Amino acid sequence: MRWAADAVATMREGARLRLDYSAQSLWRVDRLIEEISREGPPYAAVESVLRGFAAYAGEVVVRQTGAEWWASGGDHWLRTPDGRLWDPFDEARRCYAGQGSLRLLCRDASASG
Repeated sequence: MRWAADAVATMREGARLRLDYSAQSLWRVDRLIEEISREGPPYAAVESVLRGFAAYAGEVVVRQTGAEWWASGGDHWLRTPDGRLWDPFDEARRCYAGQGSLRLLCRDASASG
C-alpha cells in the first residue's frame, strides 16, 4: 500500500528511523505515536501521519500472516487467512488516544492464523 511506503520514506528521511516491515519495528511506531500524542497536537494535524503508520502496520501484518487488504466505502481493513478482519487505522487512532497498540494488533492478527 502506498501509504505504508510513504511512511517508511518519511521516517527514514525526517526522523532517521529505519522501518523494515518487521513485527519488532512496530514497537518504535507505537512509541512515536505516543510521543506525538504527548505533544498534544489536534487529531486533524496528525491524521495523515497516523494513516501512514496504520498502513505500515497493516503491511507488516500482510507480510507476517498472508493477510489481504480489503476496502469498502473509503475504509480499509485486513483480512487474515482465518477470515478475521482487522482495522489498523482504528488501532492507530486508539494508540494516539492512549488506548491501542499497533504492535499488539500485529501480534493478535499473527496468532489468529
